Amino acid sequence: MGQSNAIPADAQQAVKTVRPEAIRTHMSILANDSLKGRKPGTRGFAMAADYVVGQLKALGLQPAGENNTFRQNVPLRRWQVKESNSSLALVSNGRELPFTYGKQFILNPSPDNPNSDIMAPVIFVGYGVTAPDLGYDDYTGVDVKGKIVAFLNGAPATFPSNQRAYNSSSKAENAVAHGAIGTIAFSLPTDLRSRIETAAPRARQGITRWVDKDGKPKSTFPALKGAASISDSLAKLLFANAPTSFSEAMGQAMKNRPQAFPLNVSVHMKTQTDIAEDIAGFNVVAVLPGSDPALKNEYIVQVAHLDHLGVGRPVKGASTPGDSIFNGAHDNASGVAIMLETARLYASLSKAPRRSILFVGVTGEEMGLLGSDYFASNPTVPKDKIVANLTLDMPFFFHPLLDIVPYGAEHSSLNKEVKQAAAFLGVQISPDPIPEQTVFMRSDHFSFVRQGIPALFIKSGSQTGNPNLDGTKLNLEWRATIYHTPQDDMNQPFDFNSAAKHAQLQFLVGYLTAQESQRPTWNKGDFFGTKFGKGNVGQ
Repeated sequence: MGQSNAIPADAQQAVKTVRPEAIRTHMSILANDSLKGRKPGTRGFAMAADYVVGQLKALGLQPAGENNTFRQNVPLRRWQVKESNSSLALVSNGRELPFTYGKQFILNPSPDNPNSDIMAPVIFVGYGVTAPDLGYDDYTGVDVKGKIVAFLNGAPATFPSNQRAYNSSSKAENAVAHGAIGTIAFSLPTDLRSRIETAAPRARQGITRWVDKDGKPKSTFPALKGAASISDSLAKLLFANAPTSFSEAMGQAMKNRPQAFPLNVSVHMKTQTDIAEDIAGFNVVAVLPGSDPALKNEYIVQVAHLDHLGVGRPVKGASTPGDSIFNGAHDNASGVAIMLETARLYASLSKAPRRSILFVGVTGEEMGLLGSDYFASNPTVPKDKIVANLTLDMPFFFHPLLDIVPYGAEHSSLNKEVKQAAAFLGVQISPDPIPEQTVFMRSDHFSFVRQGIPALFIKSGSQTGNPNLDGTKLNLEWRATIYHTPQDDMNQPFDFNSAAKHAQLQFLVGYLTAQESQRPTWNKGDFFGTKFGKGNVGQ
């Protein structure tokens, strides 16, 4: 451990008491078969929540949920497409050419339009991205009002990692802003991650959203009457009458050039959306009150998601034959276990940090960051008093922790605390090794970014200390083979000393931020600070 004048003696002492074995124990309990994959609304999720509350209570933390409890209710609702009453057809010269659901196309449920039926011309809009800050706009020179837009998944590879992530996932919003009534998404032939074959089984589970007091779903786009994802072969057919060929358009996209033109074809899209179920979701919320008379009314929120995917079909190659329990050991029993050990480090201090520390175990992350979005939108403390968020989700500790990728650090003053903590722990800071995975959008910290709150998402970097072991390759292989399968259990080669270092990082960054007299600010002119920061931007 490096010495650093920036770290007070009390915090240095707390850091040394970290317990790798405690993280292993918490993980083993949370990823146990008896919790049946911790799906929201199930007994297994409630068991996980009870365990976390019990641990936080034992540390002397106080309830910070609703009505002086450790719980915040999150009303969830799931919608599904009724496939037998839904269809997609190309319309050319007055004739309809229908396609096969699940093979050539899938439709997104439309909660706001349960029986939608649209027919409109299709306009190709490249990646469907408008990024004026980067001098890029796929909608230049086309009018898509009342039309269906077709676009490629992803975003230009020339974009900085986190803006690439943001623009990849805000296309429905952008289409609506330009007046479109429907969307059709497909992948570059070289993009193997978003194929319809892999997307269809997940899509068939429908979408879940949190609903407000009036039962209205949040984060939906009522103006969009239809949204489809289509196969490569159907994408090529869409371009049959286009002024630019399919391969030429793909070539332009690969060169990251904006493009838009009518495809000279219409699409008829019918979507019947049914309410599949209501789920009584909930978050767990506890607080360690701060010690400063004024600053204790401000909060640093440490988050990890409690939920996983529940029980599915048995998967070939699982460590137990016929295993169908998605234990979610790394995703995200690991983050919750590290959060509990981080809470213990805080609780062991002789004097609490100046600001209060909130610990939130959120629900519905796997359904689209729902529990964190609900909390960040309806926090159990005043929203303007939340000064920072640290989220932990699959930090990746299959090798020693020699470097970290602190997603979000480059956007705000939190970079200072990250550097201090990393220097003290002897950990290097590295850039995002896998920008195409759009990691910055994919976990609960982004719910806080959307509310204008500076946030951090720290993951392991690629260094392993072993010249024959490439950390990025290991990470991508894990994502391709173990992620979201029953094999994400405790029979993996976890390095718990590395996990303990993650707990030390979470504690030190949070502690240093809690001690600062000034609350964190977005960097001047920062993309996310400007978009969401509501004036909390540094000079």
